[in-house]
Order: sequence, then structure tokens, then C-alpha cells
Amino acid sequence: MRVIDRYIVRTVLAAVVMVTAVLLVLVGLFLFINEQGQVGTGEYTSLKALRYVALNLPGQLFEFLPVGALIGGLMGLGALARTSELTVMRASGISKRRIAVAVGLAGVLLVGVAALVGEWLAPSLSQLAREQKAFSRFSNVSFAGQGGAWIRDGELLVKAEQRATDGAFGGFTVFDLAENNTLISVGRAASAVEQPGEGWLLKDYAESRFEGERVVSRSEAARSLSTRASAEFLGVAATDPMDLSVRALQNVIDYLSANGQDVHEYRFALWSRVARCCAIFFGVLLAVPFVFGSLRSAGAGARGVLGLALGLAWFMLEKVVENGTAAFGLDPVLLAWAPTLALAVLVSAMLVRLR
Repeated sequence: MRVIDRYIVRTVLAAVVMVTAVLLVLVGLFLFINEQGQVGTGEYTSLKALRYVALNLPGQLFEFLPVGALIGGLMGLGALARTSELTVMRASGISKRRIAVAVGLAGVLLVGVAALVGEWLAPSLSQLAREQKAFSRFSNVSFAGQGGAWIRDGELLVKAEQRATDGAFGGFTVFDLAENNTLISVGRAASAVEQPGEGWLLKDYAESRFEGERVVSRSEAARSLSTRASAEFLGVAATDPMDLSVRALQNVIDYLSANGQDVHEYRFALWSRVARCCAIFFGVLLAVPFVFGSLRSAGAGARGVLGLALGLAWFMLEKVVENGTAAFGLDPVLLAWAPTLALAVLVSAMLVRLR
């Protein structure tokens, strides 16, 4: 890479980092204000609320990086135009295409950062934030939401109501069905501990079995339950799909598909995460036609306002598509890519016109 390429990449990345940092500060402030209504419940203090917000910032970074990249790209490349550095580059024989390649390289680097944050850092820290908040607010913790985590494994329906540790659950209810979905038995355990590779050990288990015209009840101090639903999977099932990594989403999709269950929401979440990463590249590249076109002599304020408007428009489109997919059951893959494809078409058309 030549010196000029490194300079363009460094300038664009610096602007994106600055803009994204400002966005994260604003988002973190809003999150912290929103947590004040829950401060004081149990042992949940303002300091713990601040830690909760800090642990959620990597997830917010993945969420807002496309917007930060779009605004930062305009600001960074616009700064070069304002100081006539782009003019000097063009006069030195550097083509617009070469400059666009350098800007695109900055976008590729940002995509790599987003992939690392979204796949490895954000999901684990967000889960840790939820767990610490729950343990602080309640002594009797449920990670499954109001309805519990419902899992179907073959002819078994399992409901895990309360999560104690990574490998243990309480309030474990088991429904055994026949092939025609007739209920054979209902059992409940006070607690359940995972036995890796062997299923679950149910403790203080009570069961009602339906045999013809009668109901037979029995209880056991401990009973083994063979199922592929691990503690990790039950924890995943109780988590918002949009907060999961691509690997976790693919595991859930494979599991639910094998049991004939709906995977619509999880497929949308998976492809939405992939599309969001790709949108970062096009968001940065959008700066090139604007800076060489209508914003060539505009000030930093005008570029910032335009970038903010475009970024918010893309973000709102993504949220509208997300809600529409869940509400109307539309094709998840196509709609997950729709905002990014719209941005890609806009960038491509403007670059072609620029040439």
C-alpha cells in the first residue's frame, strides 16, 4: 500500500472512530437514564446500572457502526476536500477510482472489526450484563422471560422457568407426547442439573401419567431425562435472537429445523447481522460520490447533517423491515438484506454517475 493510500485510510478511520465514539456516549447516556427507574430494586445500584450500560456498549457498537461509518466517511473524506488535499491528489494523477479503493479498504477494515465485536465480544458481554442485573434485582432469577423457555425435542416438550447457574435450572416441566400429539404425561422437577452427553438429572420429580380413563401419579427423588436440549441451548432460547452471534443463531436454526419448529425469526436475525456488517462497507464508500460531487465545497456542518440524515434513514428502514418481518411473516432473508441492498444500489448508481 502506498503512503497516500495509508493516509486516506487513516483519515477515514479516525473520523469514523470519533463519530462512533460520540454516538456511543449518547446511546450510553440514554441507556443509563432508562435504567434509573429500576435502580433501588434489590441490590441494583447506580454503579451496577453504569456497569450494565458499559457491558452493553459493544452490542450498541455493532448496532450503530454502519451509521457511524456513513457519517465518519463523509466527515473524513470531506476534511481532505476542505483542505484541498483531494485536489492536490487529483492534480498528481491519482484517479477518483484509486481514492475510492482506498476508502473501500477502510470500509473492509471496519467490517472486520464489526464481525469480531458482533460474533465474539458483544453477545457474551450482553448476556453477562443481563445475568448480573437479574442477580442484583431479584433473589429468585428467571432468564426465560414471562413465559419461560419452551423447547421441543422430538416427542418431548420442556419448559425451563428459572435459571440458577450455567448448568442448572429450577421449575423444570416436562410434557411427554405420543406420535399423534396426545399427551401421555406431565412431570415437574423442583430443579434440574445438566449431565453433559447424558441429558438432565431431574430432582424432586413428580409426574402425572394418563392411562386410559385414569391418571397415575408418582414421585421420585431423582430421574434422568434424555434430551439434546443443553443448558447452553436453553439459555439461548430465552435470549432475544437479535442479541445472538451468527454461530449461536445457526445452532438454534439447525436444532429447531430438526424438530419441525418455526425458524423464521432466527433466520432473519442471522442474515440481518451479516447484512449489517456489509452495510458498513457501502456506508463508508458513499462518501466518495458526495465529496467529489455536491459536497465538494460544503462545510463540515453540512456534511455532518447529511450523514446523520442518511444514517438515521438507513437505521429507521432497518427497524421498519425488522418489525414488518416479525408481524407479517415475510421472507426473512430477502428483507434482512433489503436496507443494505438499497444502500448498495444507491452507492453503485452514484459511483457510476461520478465516472
